[in-house]
Amino acid sequence: MFHLFGEDARDRVSECQKKKDWAGLAKAYYDMGVAAMDQKDLNRAVLWLHRADTIYSADDAVYDKVGEALVDDCSDRIGELEDAPLLYNQVPMEVEESAEELSDLAVRVWGLLAIARLVHLGERLGRLPGCEVLGRLGWAVDVMLQSFQQPVSQEDCGRLLDICNALYELGDSECFYAGGEIEVAGGAPFEVFDLNGMMGVYLELNCYLDNHLRFLGAIGQEEDMLAAERGMIGCTLLPDYYVRTGSDRPEEVPRVRAELARIWDDYNFICSNITWEQVAQKVNAYKALDILALQ
Repeated sequence: MFHLFGEDARDRVSECQKKKDWAGLAKAYYDMGVAAMDQKDLNRAVLWLHRADTIYSADDAVYDKVGEALVDDCSDRIGELEDAPLLYNQVPMEVEESAEELSDLAVRVWGLLAIARLVHLGERLGRLPGCEVLGRLGWAVDVMLQSFQQPVSQEDCGRLLDICNALYELGDSECFYAGGEIEVAGGAPFEVFDLNGMMGVYLELNCYLDNHLRFLGAIGQEEDMLAAERGMIGCTLLPDYYVRTGSDRPEEVPRVRAELARIWDDYNFICSNITWEQVAQKVNAYKALDILALQ
């Protein structure tokens, strides 16, 4: 599970989770991140340091317990790692550059296709206590797809807003980093906390929904139109899961390579002369996809 750091690291993390010692858990992840960075294992440094940052940022009491020195050093290290030639950094940059050439609507569809590929995973994670919002992604995808072609009711907009807010709150809840997990056929269990990668899958989902709700309110007021949210595209790579479970280079993992291919296949798809019927077909196929299945 913790590969480079062995049983001691695993035991320390497990003990903190059992005791609900969140400050201790943040410190454990910080120490693991520092050790990885010192050993030039930059992917794991990104993984562990971001986990520490998420935990101490979620609760003022935890923040105070870990102390300013740890927080400042962790933030400095995360900032330094943002310039490293890693999948964590390179894919978002490539997506951003490619999105510049697309229409606003095309970028929105690109993001929606990405969310559709998380529906199956979300349904499974949504059965864990406190993670129920993840099980509602399929409904949200259907409503947002519909909204591109016809008006959405106030009731449905309200439900979308509830999902948006719940996704934001998920990252600050103990259930996010307490160790909840699901089984993966042919692989190690997937932790809820594995959604912390790529700036936080849960947070990028929140940003997409928030942006889409504002987009719906801005229809007919072009001067106030928000630019499409791009951060969701690429989050489906789920690098935290593969790095945590042993991959030194996640870009070489077959399931990551398969997902990268889907991301750029989607790009070519939205650049072509497509219909909404074709978009719906692709969305429905993605909703049934198990993104963690061996290809």
